[in-house]
Amino acid sequence: MKSLLRVTTALAGVAFAGSAFAADLPRRAAPPPVFTPVPVFTWTGAYFGINAGYAFDASDRNTGNTFAVPFPYGAPGTVASFRNRSQDGFSGGGQVGYNYQFTPGSGVVIGFEADAQYLDFGRSRNNAFVSGAVAPGYYLTDPRGLSSLDFFGTVRGRLGYAFDRTLVYGTGGFAYGSGSADRSFGGFAGNDSFRTGWAAGGGIEYALPTDSFLNFFRSSAVTLKVEGLYVNLDRGTRNQGAFVINAANNFPVVYSGVGRRDDQFAVVRAGLNYKFGTF
Repeated sequence: MKSLLRVTTALAGVAFAGSAFAADLPRRAAPPPVFTPVPVFTWTGAYFGINAGYAFDASDRNTGNTFAVPFPYGAPGTVASFRNRSQDGFSGGGQVGYNYQFTPGSGVVIGFEADAQYLDFGRSRNNAFVSGAVAPGYYLTDPRGLSSLDFFGTVRGRLGYAFDRTLVYGTGGFAYGSGSADRSFGGFAGNDSFRTGWAAGGGIEYALPTDSFLNFFRSSAVTLKVEGLYVNLDRGTRNQGAFVINAANNFPVVYSGVGRRDDQFAVVRAGLNYKFGTF
């Protein structure tokens, strides 16, 4: 009995000593928490989109032209005046481009953009205000106005500054336009149907969250923009001016050789872009 008691006491002492030793051992440190970095937004990447807006005449209002209608197409002393009426209408189209942002988050953004636009200035061709009489079967018109433009396009550089998802920018570059003049007056007016020039403007663009309901193409971002653009298309001196037209075949019989030198108009539009590339 005494032997059993001694063995039990010895085992208890060993267990107590083991517990004390284990208490002195260093505890294993808990693993550090895992942090997933939130991606910093950048405007870098290619994009495409659509736009729609309003275009209006920005020409000098003091560029009206007057010419004497020659006999036999007009009575002696007949004078036609073209007052370059203001024109306006819908504009809409699409654009593609590429941006590069030097520092993600906030920073300078450079890029380029090309767009093609439909224009609807109506079909009023600045018809003349006539003092006198025009021979029966003839009428007067000046097809050089904005109404002869059916579309225009630009290829522009962009430079701006991004405040995270908000981009403020300026833009400028090459512009071109063409229209219905090449289908009028027996083709005579077609020599001046294609015009080139320049465009300049600016705007503001905002990037929506990636999971926006507008993100139909699973792009890295959907952006909304508001932009203003001034377009100047130089017509040079080719076939500018007023015409006396034979109403029977819509063909010019007299060309006056007067007219405005260029077409100037402004566009205010809103756009939607889908960006692909670095988040």
